[in-house]
Amino acid sequence: MSKPLAEKSARPGIPSTADRADLVDIGANLTHDSFDDDRGEVLQRAWDNGITQMIVTGASIKGSEDSVALAMHHDSLFATVGIHPHHAEQTSDDVLARFTELAQDQNVKAIGETGLDFFRDFSPRDMQIRSFEQHIELARRMALPMFLHDRDAYPTFAEVLRPSRGQIKDVVVHCFTGGKDALHSYLDLDCYIGITGWICDERRGIHLIDLVKDIPADRLLIETDSPYLIPRNISPKPKSRRNEPHYLTRVCEFIAAVLDVPYNELAQRTTNNARRFFNLPSP
Repeated sequence: MSKPLAEKSARPGIPSTADRADLVDIGANLTHDSFDDDRGEVLQRAWDNGITQMIVTGASIKGSEDSVALAMHHDSLFATVGIHPHHAEQTSDDVLARFTELAQDQNVKAIGETGLDFFRDFSPRDMQIRSFEQHIELARRMALPMFLHDRDAYPTFAEVLRPSRGQIKDVVVHCFTGGKDALHSYLDLDCYIGITGWICDERRGIHLIDLVKDIPADRLLIETDSPYLIPRNISPKPKSRRNEPHYLTRVCEFIAAVLDVPYNELAQRTTNNARRFFNLPSP
């Protein structure tokens, strides 16, 4: 990892690169094919902007295998293994056995992305629920935290998770976009909450500005979910609509302003939370 240049920040309230606290991107789809031509440059931009560690999301069989392989080549990268609810039909005993093998690698830090998506319903709901339950059992057996997806699936999501919650190490509801009832239900289940650039979107994320204030300091995590959900507070707008891990600084900047805390204070808080949740080493 190269040292970041000591650049002066052009954004009020944002420390210069050299003085910026470390950040951890807890959800980056870095094996996505949009990164195939310049993945190394994408990683370098992240490191240069203080994103010192990244969790590479596994959301399918191949995606999980690729995430683990990528993490093995970079000390700053770690992986999750799981089946996204969009691909719930992939979940089988053979696949879960493969994930059991992968999860024994020291770079695998969570089970997921799994959960429920009742917004698009790309997989039948009963199949999604069964896949979610099977991942919960895998996380219990492997003593790993869970990286979960919920979109428009409350309260079913909570009903599936609740009976086994006490048997799972930790849980993050990543890319949270739900309402107040869902948020407080997940907090009551002692979940961490992952916030993305969705909060920066004045068209659909404005409700999160009030809700993020309800998240306890020790339960807040931040992420890009790149290449998706590019923050809309980037100015000037990049030519590419592809999100990258280095834009995590914009998510941190926005939330820090909402919470009325210094950038570095929020960065340190969320980084400490991420390293505790994923059991990450200090870089």
